[in-house]
Amino acid sequence: MILESGSSPARKRAARAMDGAMMLLIVLLIVQIWLLMASVESWLAGHRGVVLPAAIMSGVLFCGCLGLVILANRTGRSAESARTGRPAPPTSNA
Repeated sequence: MILESGSSPARKRAARAMDGAMMLLIVLLIVQIWLLMASVESWLAGHRGVVLPAAIMSGVLFCGCLGLVILANRTGRSAESARTGRPAPPTSNA
């Protein structure tokens, strides 16, 4: 969902939050790709002790990305409910 910059302050805040979340998501994904390349290169060089810390850090980065996606989804829903005046329908976070 693309938020247009309207006259509502709630929509402007939501648009800024979405932009910030997307920029952080891009940075986290770039760091995760770099971590994958560095850990594979170290593993191929014979440094087997790198695998577990790299996997743990990759999991932490994944959780951060997942949290940002959930934040962006909730922000979009709250901006939509502010625009229409109706509460957003509940979602299942399965």
